[in-house]
Amino acid sequence: MSKEELSDRAITAQVEGPELLARGYRPYERFRVTLPNSDAGVHERDIVRVGKVVAIVAVDLARDEIVLVREFRIGAHLATGRGDLVQVPAGRVEQDEPLIEAARRECLEETGVEPVKLVELFGVMPSPAMSDEHHTYFLAAVDASKVPERAGLAAEREETRPIRVKIDDALAALASGAMQYGAARFGLQWLEINRPRLKELLK
Repeated sequence: MSKEELSDRAITAQVEGPELLARGYRPYERFRVTLPNSDAGVHERDIVRVGKVVAIVAVDLARDEIVLVREFRIGAHLATGRGDLVQVPAGRVEQDEPLIEAARRECLEETGVEPVKLVELFGVMPSPAMSDEHHTYFLAAVDASKVPERAGLAAEREETRPIRVKIDDALAALASGAMQYGAARFGLQWLEINRPRLKELLK
């Protein structure tokens, strides 16, 4: 099977909307969709509008460490009872903000340290049936010795707790299933596969 056959592709769907259903932390909207060559008629689809997000794999190669963060997430609390999640630094991209600048800002806000270098890695849509949220991952070189005990923006009522951990320990936790936050698992799986290339990518 060809690469093209296994690639996401555009489709000439007829999309009507949006109809605003609710406005909370994010807008909740309804669209009416008609797909080409389909006998199913009009589909109603409701989504949460999140938009662009950056996620950062922040490593200190000199110390062989990765900087993760802990933060409470209500979805995890309701789903598993374990809402105090370990995650990679991440956050929403502001309007018209370049992705790399959003990654720089979020790394500083959530870990308390500014990256020395950033490299764009890959994109992921964590839940495209329910949201337009799109994650772009970056590899960041940081000085883990400067990580504070607390970080996050007071204005946004964020309270992130940065964690300095050996890369081996983070990968062992990943293998054990200790972390369920998707962004953390995606980032750490990429790190495990590409660990031999880190020096080359960050030189």
